Amino acid sequence: QVDEPENAGLVLYNTCSIRDKAEQKVFNRLQNFKRDAGKGKIFGVLGCVAQQEGEKIFDRAPHVSLVCGSASYPRFGEMLVQLESGSRRVTGLSLDTEETFDTPFTRRDNPHRAYITIIEGCDKSCAYCVVPFTRGPERSRTSESVINEARGLAERGFTEIQLLGQNVNSYRDPSPAGWDFARLLAEVGRVRGIRRVRYTTSHPRDFVKAIVDAMDENPVLCDHVHLPVQSGSSKVLASMDRLYTREEYMRRVEWLKTARRKYSLTTDIIVGFPGETDRDFQQTLDLLDEVQYDSLFSFKYSPRPNTAALAMENVVPEDEKQRRLIALQEKQRAIQIRRNAELIGGTQEVLVEGRNQALAQWIGRTSCNRTLNFAHPETVDSLVGRYLPVRVTRSGPNSLVGESVTVV
Repeated sequence: QVDEPENAGLVLYNTCSIRDKAEQKVFNRLQNFKRDAGKGKIFGVLGCVAQQEGEKIFDRAPHVSLVCGSASYPRFGEMLVQLESGSRRVTGLSLDTEETFDTPFTRRDNPHRAYITIIEGCDKSCAYCVVPFTRGPERSRTSESVINEARGLAERGFTEIQLLGQNVNSYRDPSPAGWDFARLLAEVGRVRGIRRVRYTTSHPRDFVKAIVDAMDENPVLCDHVHLPVQSGSSKVLASMDRLYTREEYMRRVEWLKTARRKYSLTTDIIVGFPGETDRDFQQTLDLLDEVQYDSLFSFKYSPRPNTAALAMENVVPEDEKQRRLIALQEKQRAIQIRRNAELIGGTQEVLVEGRNQALAQWIGRTSCNRTLNFAHPETVDSLVGRYLPVRVTRSGPNSLVGESVTVV
């Protein structure tokens, strides 16, 4: 590994194709880098754009020698050997695999927070989503391998773990133990030395009551759930092939709102999906009022290759999509201002993540996944990695401000 890409002999571009124009950005960067500093280098394209575009990449960017989708990562070492042997068109594009990407060593730049992929791929068929075509079918790791990795992380001093998957709660243990996601979540939360466990991203269809019960039982499991809804209209949800109705989604929200602990709830929403009417969009705005999300990620629908939505009629004009996006974000901003203000005067435990020198504040994150910037009464070299109680004194739409209530 080198500090600057200009010094590399092998240059790998890791890509995502979930949003529009991703492919063009990849080809532009490949061309610009080749022109500026690419002489004598070997280029590879990895990830979802590689899987989506396949060998067409060689035609559009002849200086590329390796095209590898994420489902082929277990074979990556073999492909590097082929490159070293002189091959100049090496591919890994098969989605016909049951392998998961287990490695004996993973580079982790954060010494306190670690990510564990427990499931890869997706078996859903959302009409707008390219992931099933780029990441392959769902493949779950064994519960034993996940727990062993969590224990190893704890032994090395990591205190927060985030479990990852395209549909993380679709996890199904392939070993004879046969754990579901709720059981795995509970067991990871029992690993000695781990202070916080998070997970993302959940699919509402697979979000069962047992997950909430597991979270209620153990405060190590963070009080935050990201549950993408995508639309507040059951009609649009059916067109999206999301496999649930608004009412079924709200049943899951009710599980969280009536739980023993108080949970922060965040979501994803797409506006302007083909066929979305003003009435459908109003139902989404009404959903925000009903649920009171703590934050959301919002997007304009963008057509993706190989998806069912490409053939749909009643396309929403771009200016109308933009209008709806702005209206959605303005409503959510008002909700966040109000909900964050409710936390003023209370105390939150934060994991300290860094320092804002300009404001003389430490940067922390709460269990409910809010950023809390705070002052500390003593001069110390670093608080990073510590868990501290912080009293909230001010709030804004996207973060909190406070002061430490403990002396280190």
